[in-house]
Amino acid sequence: MLLGFAGQAFADEAASRPTVLVLGDSLSAGYGMDVQQTWVYMLEARLHSEGYGYRVINASISGDTTGNGLRRLPRALDLHQPEIVIIELGGNDGLRGLPVAAMRDNLEQMVIKAQQSGAMVVLAGILIPPNYGEEYASDFAAVYGELAAEYDLPLIPFFMDGVALDPSKMQADGIHPNTAAQPILLNNVWQVLGPALKAS
Repeated sequence: MLLGFAGQAFADEAASRPTVLVLGDSLSAGYGMDVQQTWVYMLEARLHSEGYGYRVINASISGDTTGNGLRRLPRALDLHQPEIVIIELGGNDGLRGLPVAAMRDNLEQMVIKAQQSGAMVVLAGILIPPNYGEEYASDFAAVYGELAAEYDLPLIPFFMDGVALDPSKMQADGIHPNTAAQPILLNNVWQVLGPALKAS
């Protein structure tokens, strides 16, 4: 019985900690690897080592588009009441050639909903190859900077920086980062999130 009380007390303490919510796709869900190997899992340890008492909730789903993320976000906000939301979405929109305007609108609505909930939003920028033409790729990439400027968001310019063009950091499919890439992805996030935490 005492163990039960202790376990409940630990659960209550964990639930009361401020929360970082990561809303992403396979790049954050840990496609092809154990959850404990992902940059999102490593983020909580980094926060702890830097003296921040956040818990990290990974609400990422492989294959997710910005449209799916927008539909999922309200429940995630209600359920976890995060202080920080990291949005890492858009890559699947780009791979499928979905309209850039729709992708931008979905991201914008996510930013607005998260900010209205009181959360700080960190936006993770994605670049895509010019499969659908240089103009599409350029317009796609510009969305993240535009939204960051308009809504005063901390921006990770290119989430896959140092990974995307290095075959040793990619899985065999050439799309998903492998375990060796995860510390690099974490560093890309921390370079932006760390200063934002200090500023807040």
